[in-house]
Amino acid sequence: MFVGVSGAAIFQSPVPGGGGVPRALGANFKPQWRRSAPHRGAGHGLPGWRAVVRDPARVHSGGVEGMVKHLEAVADGIWLAEGDVVDFHGFPYPTRCVVIRLGGGDLWVWSPIRLSPDLKAGIERLGRPRHLVSPNKLHHLYLADWRAAYPDALLWGPRSTARRRPDLHFQSPLGDTPPPAWADAIDQVWFNGSPAMDEVVFFHRASRTAILADLSENFDAAFLAAHWRGWQRWIARRWGIVEGHGYAPLEWRLTFFKRRATRLARDRVLAWNPARVIVAHGHWQRRDGRRYLERAFRWLG
Repeated sequence: MFVGVSGAAIFQSPVPGGGGVPRALGANFKPQWRRSAPHRGAGHGLPGWRAVVRDPARVHSGGVEGMVKHLEAVADGIWLAEGDVVDFHGFPYPTRCVVIRLGGGDLWVWSPIRLSPDLKAGIERLGRPRHLVSPNKLHHLYLADWRAAYPDALLWGPRSTARRRPDLHFQSPLGDTPPPAWADAIDQVWFNGSPAMDEVVFFHRASRTAILADLSENFDAAFLAAHWRGWQRWIARRWGIVEGHGYAPLEWRLTFFKRRATRLARDRVLAWNPARVIVAHGHWQRRDGRRYLERAFRWLG
């Protein structure tokens, strides 16, 4: 998730929050978190935040190599799980995480979502979470919950995530070079051309799957009609964060002042020639991955 309409949110909001429940959410949405006093962790205060959540409608079941409850097999050794819809500055955003099985049964978990009992059971049928990965400073909401459930797991993210969550202990900041723990299975590229926010994009080599958080948002018309107000849908279309474009949010795009470095990062991602593209927010691509990313990064010129 990235931002609603206020550019100040990029620079000032440490955690998603603010605003009431949008009317478009309807009766099926119930507040689970509300604004509260700052949370104290490791001597640091974290501003309170509010989210509106809904359990995803889809519940999968089956064998480990196919469907595990709340987990969808993307290809051999890689799964995704659909999370709650959260209210980010008044804009409902779906959430999604990716699970990759490394050697020895270790699991690499990208952008962890709410760890429900069913999801936890499904995860543990696949292996043991060892690496909990935040791709950018906005994807951190459930790291503490997963770390509490799996105390041996290591936390990873760019330096900006570690600064956002001083209450948590992270490994060395992620950049362009994958750590040895997953270098054989997963490649990565660091987009750091914006002072507002950076993001690490990942690539599962075996399945040729690229994984992006907010560098591509790809909302479909059905989701927007169900959850966003008319003026919000107008913004989504104008910003190109809808199917047919799949851009990053406009206000973030406008802060990529290091265009040459960003184009080089884009070219490295395209060189992967991905078959699939998973995005955190919106419709993900089961085929023609490179073509999708060429379009999603068209704003770079």
